[in-house]
Amino acid sequence: MSPLRRNAALLALALGGFAIGLTEFAAMGLLPEVARDLLAPEYAQSAERAIGHAGWLISAYALGVVVGAPAVAALSARMPRKRLVLVLLGWFVLGTAASALAPTFELALVGRFLAGLPHGAYFGAAGLVASRLIGPNSHAKGFSLVIAGLTVANVVGVPAVTYLGQVSTWRIANLVVSAAFALTLIAVLALVPEVGRDEKASPAAELRALRSGQVWLVAFVASVGFAGFLAIYTYASPVTTVVAGLDASVVPWVLATAGIGMTVGNALGGFAADRHLKASLISGFAAVLAASALFWLIARTPSGLFVSIFVIGATSMFLSPALQARLIQVAPGAQLMGAAVSQSSMNIANSLGAWIGGVVIAQGLGYLSPAVVGVGLAAVGLVLTVVSFRERRSAAVAAAMVPAA
Repeated sequence: MSPLRRNAALLALALGGFAIGLTEFAAMGLLPEVARDLLAPEYAQSAERAIGHAGWLISAYALGVVVGAPAVAALSARMPRKRLVLVLLGWFVLGTAASALAPTFELALVGRFLAGLPHGAYFGAAGLVASRLIGPNSHAKGFSLVIAGLTVANVVGVPAVTYLGQVSTWRIANLVVSAAFALTLIAVLALVPEVGRDEKASPAAELRALRSGQVWLVAFVASVGFAGFLAIYTYASPVTTVVAGLDASVVPWVLATAGIGMTVGNALGGFAADRHLKASLISGFAAVLAASALFWLIARTPSGLFVSIFVIGATSMFLSPALQARLIQVAPGAQLMGAAVSQSSMNIANSLGAWIGGVVIAQGLGYLSPAVVGVGLAAVGLVLTVVSFRERRSAAVAAAMVPAA
């Protein structure tokens, strides 16, 4: 394959990550608009409570990812990777359009859940295809490239869609996102070659990965440790307008700043994780802990908000490729399941973060209170990461002693 064809194929796969970034994160910036439309009586009584209630849409999407990722990974184990990517993109087109056209909040929740089902499997399948196209020993770089589409979406796409939703309606914004998935489907169909499938793969082999205690431990690490960032990011819009006192028109610029930080962090994380995975994870969680504390301390001022949202975006996404690579490492022989479980874990974090953030805000603790939650969750992630590597080392030592005995 020529370098030009390979780069075009990688770009098409990253475009899918871009569209997923739109559907996942643009909803966060449009929570006030959704609350005014679908929860009008509650919004009239308490805007703060209605926006926290609207945050359930974020949790519903994340729950769809959690349920869909391992199920699709197991059921599609023998499917050629390109075909799987195309099926998942078609699913995104229909699910996103359905959530945009839902007439009630309850149906919008169902639509968001259905739209989230293919998310994890897409990143798993597309990441494995990208890794195959780049070359051997490139798991973190392959996933980093696909996730790069998501982070770039947060720089340009999410602010643009957020602005579109503010000046028109949140429904139109979602229909534009559905069109982005349709464009990606066409690009993948035209540009991505068929890389074949793992002949040893099977639903049973993929499901066996779930018997590993290390897989569950690392998945828990990702779920808990990453939730703090999502708790902060979900409510960036009211922090901007209520806490920092800025106009709603500034929200897209705040989201773009977070997106720039995410793009930088993701690129550095993919590079670092392929070289020293353990150090990347430990230093990454420590950095997220510090960044969450920084957000709580300085986000009350406009300049502090922009600085801290960049830092929390960069440190959090630095972890993403490392967590993907770590789950593939502890699930040998079930790469698709390992990658899918990683996405499930990230979206458990998404759901958990949005939910906890909404709870503490609804209790009257203020829009900055999720940052305090983020500090605690990152600390838990850091401790469990150290435990995970110690357990793996102990298991390796025990295995090495058996022949000697």
